[in-house]
Amino acid sequence: MDAYTHLPWKETAWPGVRLHFLESHVDGSARVLIAMEPGVGYPPHRHRGVEEVFVIRGSYRDAAGSYAAGSFQRNAPGTAHHPVAGEDGALLLAWAEGGIEILAEPPTSR
Repeated sequence: MDAYTHLPWKETAWPGVRLHFLESHVDGSARVLIAMEPGVGYPPHRHRGVEEVFVIRGSYRDAAGSYAAGSFQRNAPGTAHHPVAGEDGALLLAWAEGGIEILAEPPTSR
């Protein structure tokens, strides 16, 4: 059994992307678990402050490279990317100082 299934996950406007907030602040800073289904992308976003990501399970890729389980990635303030989960999906632990700016509209439901 997956140790994370019991957590109160929050569905997002992007199908296949769920969040579990461990900590959040008024300025947008957050510590969050991000679960992405295989091949699903977290919305394109820009970092207001430093973002650090640890890949707990699965993998993801963006324009800068690919990151497998156990990988750590640090994104500088002002940088933007569009992470997409690998074929086994992805479970990430992310620290975002100052929050993020989403750069895409949520998909419309049909």
